[in-house]
Amino acid sequence: MSAAARVLDLLARRGETLAVAESLTGGLVAAALTGVPGASRSFRGSVTAYATDLKSGLLGVDPALLAARGAVDAEVAEQMAAGVRRLLGAAWGIATTGVAGPDRQDGHPVGTVYVAVSGPSGAGKSAALRLNGGREEIRRESVLRVIDLLSGELHGNARAQDTEQNGGT
Repeated sequence: MSAAARVLDLLARRGETLAVAESLTGGLVAAALTGVPGASRSFRGSVTAYATDLKSGLLGVDPALLAARGAVDAEVAEQMAAGVRRLLGAAWGIATTGVAGPDRQDGHPVGTVYVAVSGPSGAGKSAALRLNGGREEIRRESVLRVIDLLSGELHGNARAQDTEQNGGT
């Protein structure tokens, strides 16, 4: 079973939903998820906000943050994940932003990628990646990494819920 299938299965069993905001991956995360039979039980939809102005206008990323740091930034990724979660009415949101190449962007070298997840509590988490390879390799690896980040958060969230239900600390 693929990582995408595993997270979708877990989301479906929990009765939770997922939305995706993508930049450098240009729809590849959504394609990986919708390629799984039964994805519609949990997958709400996606926004490919390739242009910087869409990140703020559509996903609610702070324009001052974008002006100060550019689109390739951990906090931008976190705000994209939170924004798509709100916009599409999902329990969970994930996001990708970065530089797939062939050229540097906003002073960042090719392979600089940020992935993020935003959960039901509104808390966000991001990961900074330095990926090697060509454009397609960077994009494919970004898809795997954002799904892995979501998987880790889903499993961590489940452990926290179990602890609360069992009266543990």
